[in-house]
Amino acid sequence: VDAGGMTVEFGRCEKAVDPTPLFRGLPDDMCQCRHYGYVVTGTYRFRGRDGVSAFTAGEAFLVTPGHIPLPEAGSEWVMFTPTVDQMRTDSVIAANLAAQQKGNLQ
Repeated sequence: VDAGGMTVEFGRCEKAVDPTPLFRGLPDDMCQCRHYGYVVTGTYRFRGRDGVSAFTAGEAFLVTPGHIPLPEAGSEWVMFTPTVDQMRTDSVIAANLAAQQKGNLQ
């Protein structure tokens, strides 16, 4: 949902996944968005250049550019991201997903 220049994401993860390959082509092959959010249930991890940060149910977070999102199975969250940054990142993710589906990205 786009709300006044911010993308609002209501997310839920049924199964833990590592989306690292989807960020290839971005600087440092990592997400370049600034995310503000709140973990509703479970744990949401972000792997960055300096290690992993974990946020659990009831915690708010701010994540700066240069990370890989790693939500754990059973987690739910609300996240706010500047739409312009989200759109740039999403275009790279979409291209990588298409390549992955064709067998050109692993």
